[in-house]
Amino acid sequence: MVTPAAPPTPPTPPTPMPRRPLGRTGLSVTPIGLGLAALGRPGYIDLGHGDDLGHGRHAGHGVAEMEARTHEVLDAAAALGIGYLDAARSYGRSEEFLAGWLASRGIAAGQVTVGTKWGYTYTAGWRIDAEQHEVKDHSLATLERQWPESTALLGRWLSLSQVHSATLESGILDDDAVIDRLAEHRDAGTAIGLTTTGPAQADTIARAITIERGGERVFATVQATWNLLERSAGSALADAHDAGVGVIVKEAVANGRLTERGAVLDAETVTSIAPGSAGARPDQVALAAVLAQPWVDVVLSGAATVAHLRSNVAALDLVAGIDLDAAAALAVPAPRYWSERGRMAWN
Repeated sequence: MVTPAAPPTPPTPPTPMPRRPLGRTGLSVTPIGLGLAALGRPGYIDLGHGDDLGHGRHAGHGVAEMEARTHEVLDAAAALGIGYLDAARSYGRSEEFLAGWLASRGIAAGQVTVGTKWGYTYTAGWRIDAEQHEVKDHSLATLERQWPESTALLGRWLSLSQVHSATLESGILDDDAVIDRLAEHRDAGTAIGLTTTGPAQADTIARAITIERGGERVFATVQATWNLLERSAGSALADAHDAGVGVIVKEAVANGRLTERGAVLDAETVTSIAPGSAGARPDQVALAAVLAQPWVDVVLSGAATVAHLRSNVAALDLVAGIDLDAAAALAVPAPRYWSERGRMAWN
């Protein structure tokens, strides 16, 4: 008599990810969020992005394929308990793909916090080899064009709109017409934030959090690059957090340089930063080092595959064991970091 095989053990459901306030916006987020920069368009600068999408194998990067991939990753994010989703007008069709997922899955407004960005226009025409992938313009005309484009797609789900890659040089922080209009949108119920870029992020953040209209701060959140290599905005982000500004960290794995695809976090370095976490992966250590900073509200995963997203989320188990001194030793000068990032190829 053949003994019937035991039914497979169902997978253990993930522990619900805790929610936390995003500064004083009244919005809630989870420690890890999902950014759609690598999912809404076929080309991006992450190491190995083309391999993830199947470039060169005549598969994986058509519009329908990219939408299906985005929905697959969003489904995994929901299963993992991720409660913050981040898109942008310049991320190809990210807003469209996200809106389709929110509607088809019956996600109620407020069930997840959804943010987007304005200030860049996508210009690659769904090409990976485009000479120019996006154009930056922080003018009032761009705001007036892109705001209704975002709200038409994301509608009731949209709760945070951010200036995309603000710098002091772009002039937006001194453009009274734009700031006044953003304040009107703030007063109508949408939280206003900005993202920063470049070696002078700290100066941009320090200036932005002083800007007020009607006695209230205009920018309620800031999204900045901070990782094991680029730490220059840390003090400014801590000050912003102390002032009640929500802090979102992007590029925690340095566009792939702090993953197994890069040459920074070898096994010895991983062990030195996370000494009690045998078998930890570089991406997990990189994200855990961000989450170990007390001023971080949410760090973004930029995963383009379900496997990478699940690996990123496992960083939550490593946070308490991060050696902050060992982590700090990897920092490089900000100008060097941004110069190297600027030479990365779209793929």
